[in-house]
Amino acid sequence: MRRGILLYGPPAAGKDTITTALTELDARYVPFLRLKVGTGKTEGYRMGTPEQLAALEARGDVIYRNDRYGNIYVVDRPGLDQAMEGSRAPVVHLGQMAGMEQVTAFFPAHWARVLLWCSRETTARRSPQRGDTDTAARLAAWDATQADLAAHPRVQWELRVDTDATAPREAAQRIDDIVRTTSPRS
Repeated sequence: MRRGILLYGPPAAGKDTITTALTELDARYVPFLRLKVGTGKTEGYRMGTPEQLAALEARGDVIYRNDRYGNIYVVDRPGLDQAMEGSRAPVVHLGQMAGMEQVTAFFPAHWARVLLWCSRETTARRSPQRGDTDTAARLAAWDATQADLAAHPRVQWELRVDTDATAPREAAQRIDDIVRTTSPRS
């Protein structure tokens, strides 16, 4: 059975850092590069065009789309299929519960759902440290993520990690333990 990890949390909660720690722990973990249509940061994305997005939408291959920071971010079926080749387990970053729901509903796999959290103050501090030029927008997204989480109190998380108090390698090891104990053996 195919498997993957869904990392949910506000901006600067450590999704990139913990994904790096996971890939160092086990080569089967791979970052899922969402399709991005827009401008700004290109690292960590597959950059696309409005025409590519329209073609994916016409084929029904858009699993989840969100518009934020003036860009469009897409989790797509062909991208996930490719990321899962060869028993790899993609690590998908999401900041909206709708994305969590759509990925688990429309892309069959064993998904380990992990909530990464940090304080708003930590986001305010980490955002400029990582090179963001739009920290105010990141804080607005933090607020939206907190409200989104509060609106979905019954979500079942395999793991919750407070990244203010947990080192990235420790978080990665805990996630790996969850994946190994809840996924069917290959």
